[in-house]
Amino acid sequence: MIYAVDFDGTSVTHEYPETGQDIGAAPVLRRLVDNGHKLVLNTMRSGEDLDNAVKWFAENDIPLHGVGVTPGQRRWTSSPKTCADYYIDDAALGAPLTNVLRHNGVHTIYRGRPFIDWEKMEALLEKTGAFENLKHNDNDQLQG
Repeated sequence: MIYAVDFDGTSVTHEYPETGQDIGAAPVLRRLVDNGHKLVLNTMRSGEDLDNAVKWFAENDIPLHGVGVTPGQRRWTSSPKTCADYYIDDAALGAPLTNVLRHNGVHTIYRGRPFIDWEKMEALLEKTGAFENLKHNDNDQLQG
């Protein structure tokens, strides 16, 4: 599956144009990739601000499948919308939000805009079966 992932308020706190604070996205996003999913960065950032967002993913060992568009989608559409199976965005209706930063067992109230609650997002992804290892399942099919 392809997940389009927003940056500000989704991967980090809202602090544009700066790179926001850690909100627990990195381990969950790495877990998606480790289970065979692909991530496309879907953000309004551009220029140097976009470069900083891409750098955040690289620094957190989260490979991106694409930035702004899904590779190959220009062959069949000229739409500017990122093509994905799922969209993780703090602006999405029903997205689990919080204003509590959790680091090493310490909880701090964040005074800015709410952001994705990655503990709840991870639980939601668990329910959808997102962490069933697609790579392992592909190997099983090839061997069986």
